[in-house]
Amino acid sequence: RKHGQCANQKPQSFLVRSTFVVKNHVLPGPHARALNYRIKQYGRVEDHGTSAQNAHLASHYIRPTTFFGLPIQMHERVIPALACVEADLKKSCGQHGYKPQAIGGHRDHNSYRGGEVTNHLFGIAIDIDPERNPCCRCVEPWPDHPACQGDKKTIYERMAMPRCWVETFERHGFHWLGHDRLQDTMHFEFLGKPEKILK
Repeated sequence: RKHGQCANQKPQSFLVRSTFVVKNHVLPGPHARALNYRIKQYGRVEDHGTSAQNAHLASHYIRPTTFFGLPIQMHERVIPALACVEADLKKSCGQHGYKPQAIGGHRDHNSYRGGEVTNHLFGIAIDIDPERNPCCRCVEPWPDHPACQGDKKTIYERMAMPRCWVETFERHGFHWLGHDRLQDTMHFEFLGKPEKILK
């Protein structure tokens, strides 16, 4: 597949975490809307969704792929977006020489509390180098990470990943949780329209 087939798009705003989680409180209506969309697009997840919404569990659609040579399991509809990001990164961010050493994708258990559902369950989220790109406002021991200490002018100073990586992911429909109050700098999630990944 040629890189030229990749289409740029923005994340859909109603899927962005900050629209349905305010001050750690899940807003039932907006959360349900985002959850229902994800179930229809990507499959049912533990305790959520009906066969009328999607015939299969999200895990049914999970496939192995690679990102910068590292193996990862992702939803089959989002794998092309990840390939577009990788091609774009090699073209536009290569001068930084940043190369991921550890990544994570699909998970079979929910890692959020309070009724919120992580996008890792759907296979549409990727964590890049957790040891180098911390989640400063997640549960312990994250806040103790050296990058989370002291005054920093911007969130970009709290991680090893170059800013151009964030900008490249965002061009292809991914949202970066570094923008979220969690300051989860390792985490990107595909919130674009899967049917618009390729031109």
